[in-house]
Amino acid sequence: MPGKDSDINGSKPASEAVDVLVVGAGPAGLMAAFALARAGINVKIIDKRPVKVAAGQADGIQPRTLEVFKSFGLSDRLMKEGTQLHVAAFYNPSKGGGIELTDRVPDVTAQDTNFPFEVTLHQGAIEAIFHDNMRDMGVEVSRPVVPLSIEVDERRVEDPEAYPVRVVLRHVGSGDDDEDNGRETEIVNAKYVLGADGAHSWVRKNLNIAMEGEQTQYVWGVVDLVPDTDLPDIRNKCAIHSDNGSCMIIPREGDKVRLYIQLDGKDIIDGHGRVDKTKAGPDMILDVARKTLHPFTIRTPESYDWWTIYIIGQRVAERFSFHDRVFIAGDACHTHSPKAGQGMNASMHDSYNLAWKLAHVLRGTARRSLLRTYELERRQYAQDLISFDKKFAKLFSGKPYSELNLDGVSHAEFLKAFQTFGGFTSGLGVQYADSDIISLRYQHLAKNVPIGRRLPPQPLLRAADSRPVDLHDFLVSDTRFKLLVFTGDTRNPEQMAKVGVFAKAFITTPKPEPSSSFFAEFSSSAALRKVFDIIPISSEKKRTIKYNAIPKLLWEHWSKVLVDDVEMSGRRGGRAYEAFGIDAAGAVIVVRPDGYVATIAPLDGISVLSSYFRAFIKPI
Repeated sequence: MPGKDSDINGSKPASEAVDVLVVGAGPAGLMAAFALARAGINVKIIDKRPVKVAAGQADGIQPRTLEVFKSFGLSDRLMKEGTQLHVAAFYNPSKGGGIELTDRVPDVTAQDTNFPFEVTLHQGAIEAIFHDNMRDMGVEVSRPVVPLSIEVDERRVEDPEAYPVRVVLRHVGSGDDDEDNGRETEIVNAKYVLGADGAHSWVRKNLNIAMEGEQTQYVWGVVDLVPDTDLPDIRNKCAIHSDNGSCMIIPREGDKVRLYIQLDGKDIIDGHGRVDKTKAGPDMILDVARKTLHPFTIRTPESYDWWTIYIIGQRVAERFSFHDRVFIAGDACHTHSPKAGQGMNASMHDSYNLAWKLAHVLRGTARRSLLRTYELERRQYAQDLISFDKKFAKLFSGKPYSELNLDGVSHAEFLKAFQTFGGFTSGLGVQYADSDIISLRYQHLAKNVPIGRRLPPQPLLRAADSRPVDLHDFLVSDTRFKLLVFTGDTRNPEQMAKVGVFAKAFITTPKPEPSSSFFAEFSSSAALRKVFDIIPISSEKKRTIKYNAIPKLLWEHWSKVLVDDVEMSGRRGGRAYEAFGIDAAGAVIVVRPDGYVATIAPLDGISVLSSYFRAFIKPI
């Protein structure tokens, strides 16, 4: 008999070493593999499915996710292929029977974004954006491949050069037989592994990580189709409460729409509490939809694009990592209802949070302690998400208020929840707590920029040519920390002297003893620039500012010297200091590689910044 590491012919299987092995090529896995490959990390990604998703699955991209796509240079394609949702329409029971239009409001209530809308596009098309860009970097998904075993050598987990995670893989056939013994096996020795393999995660189960939470009684059907209907809001997002149940309508790319339909469930749930799809189908879902949409009509299409039925489950994994060497992300560590459009978004933000931290640790520019903040931040977010989802799902699935049901959910109650939770559902209101990488001490220096939240956009001008730009244009996802140096009025000699003193802290002069400036401990200016991107923002006016009067130590290219002034047309810009709550003395805002505000320091606070970064960054 062959040994456990032998293939069917008894020969030794192939072996390779990688920095990161990603298990699962859904949105969470692809975001991780793409971000890591873009950062120059040796990454391998596998998936058990023989082909990528072609239709259906998740489809909503929230504003914060659109900002992230822009930071990677991926938003143009997403906007071109997807459908924008600007309006949310609400329908409720009418006195004459059936439903009627109650209200129309902005779909996204938050306004501090350049993307005040959702974009819908089926998951396969979203994944294709990652696939195509990864291919350009020489990374392809290996499929169909299933993991057979995973072992972590706990004696070597603290060794930065070690590959302590050993995973045995099997390349299977194109069918569904995961135990196809006629296929070859492969051993991957990895420094880190990410399990992004869905709600039934193999990685999570093999690490004995429990899911905590419960399954609700809410059963929903989903169907994608090109509708033939007289509903006037079919091209708007619709939240519909009727005496027959609830429905959500999501316009999709082209002429398609997605219908979420509340089902009774008693005829399609088996004895184990699972959905029996043999007892249901898209026609049955559409028949329920007709009753919910009455008096409006919707005809049966010639074909359906995709359909499914699910029971809402609300669970969070008890932990998100194992020795900070194996991590889980996305549905592998949190499950919830899809009505608020958080599943795919939350999954990709898990990976986005982890990828830059892995990149710094693997490059040797950060201590491994940085990786602990992944679970700290994303598990708390997942718990908050479940708490929100319980309230939202209950409101959405509850019976509507009517003369016959005075205890039902009123439109005012549902609309209030919709608007109150807007910051959360859009992703723009996510806040990370005080930690090793979030320091709240100097919040008062930029009182309108909450530390721990993503930095909002802000119109500015390039100092050299007065070209209008947005601050988000400079928050590129390149794994670097952005030091936004609000210099104050650089026409003022005293203020300029302060700026000069600050700039000298970035003169890299390695010494045997640690410098009072953390930044001076880097081996060279080039090494410093691999970790930090410094962007000065002056409050001087465009008519007098000289971009090259700003110390050269504070900018790497002329296009990165900015001025807070109105554009030549006089219509936009000129209020950044006021909007952020920064006074004439200036301040330094530190933005993490994922766009979140990490800390704020005074302009003469090099010691503050040095203390902050020494806790987890290593000069190179």
